[in-house]
Amino acid sequence: MQGDIVSGVLLPLILAFIMFSLGLGLTVGDFRRIFAQPRALLVGVVCHFVLLPLACFLLLSAWGMTGVFAVGFMILAACPTGSTSNLLTYLARGDVALALSFTAVASVATIFTLPLVVTWALGHYLGAARAVDVPVGLMMGQVALVLGVPVSLGMFARQRWSAWARRFEPRATKVATVLFVLIVVLAVAKNWALLRDNFTTLAPFALLLNLSMLCVGFAVAWAARLSRSQSVTLGIETAVQNAALALVIASTVLQDDAMAIPGALYGVLMYAGGLLFALAMRRLLPAAPTTASAATTAA
Repeated sequence: MQGDIVSGVLLPLILAFIMFSLGLGLTVGDFRRIFAQPRALLVGVVCHFVLLPLACFLLLSAWGMTGVFAVGFMILAACPTGSTSNLLTYLARGDVALALSFTAVASVATIFTLPLVVTWALGHYLGAARAVDVPVGLMMGQVALVLGVPVSLGMFARQRWSAWARRFEPRATKVATVLFVLIVVLAVAKNWALLRDNFTTLAPFALLLNLSMLCVGFAVAWAARLSRSQSVTLGIETAVQNAALALVIASTVLQDDAMAIPGALYGVLMYAGGLLFALAMRRLLPAAPTTASAATTAA
C-alpha cells in the first residue's frame, strides 16, 4: 500500500515540483534564443534524441542486457536533459544560456518522442503484448501532464509575479534537488535486493553510457564547428538526463519498479561522470574575462 502511494502519488508530485522550479527560470525568450542558433539546435537534437537512444541500444546489445533492465535504460535514454545540466555547464565554463534554452526545448519535445521510444523498447525487449498495454497517445498525455503543465505554470508565475519568482527560484531549485535525492533513495531502498544482486552489471553500464555520450556530444558539436563552449554544453546536454522522469515512467506509468533501477542508478552516477567532464573542460577552456580585465584590455 505504501509502495503504491509512493509510485502513484509522491513520485509524480515531486517531478511536477522539479519541473515547476525549472519553469521559474525560463522565459519565452529562452525558446527564441535556441532557434536563433539553428546549427547548435540541430546538433543538440541529433545527439540527444537520435544518437543517445541509438548508442544506448547498441551498448545494451553489446553488453547482452535484456528484459526490464534494458527497458529501464531505454526509458532513461528517451528522457529530456536534466535541469542540473545547467550547473555542470557553468562549472565546465560552457554556454549556460544555450544549456538553459536546450533544456527547455528538450522538455517539450520529449512529450512526443519519449512514448515512441518506450513503446518500441517494451515491444523489443518484453514482447509486443506488453507494448500494446501502454498506448502511445495515453503516454503522451501522461508525460505532458508531468512535464509540460508544471513548466508552463512556472513560466506563467515568472511572467505574472516576476519579483517573487526571482526570489523563490533559488530556494525552489534547492528543494527540487533534495526531492530528487529523496526519490532516488526511495527507489533504491524499495528495490535494494534486486539492485544489490545486479549492481556489478548495471553500474559499469551506466558509467559507460554516461561517459560515452559526454564524449560523443562534445565530438559531434566540435565536428560541426561549434565553439568550444557550445561543444562542452552539448556534450553535457547529451549525457545528463532527467532521471526523475525515468523513475516516474517506470514506477507510475508502467508500474514496474525493476525498470526504475537503471534510472535511479544513472541519476547518481551521471554526476560522477559529469563532474569529471566539467573539471576536465574547465582546465581546457579559458576563464571569461572579468569586467576589470576587459576594461584594461580595451584601454
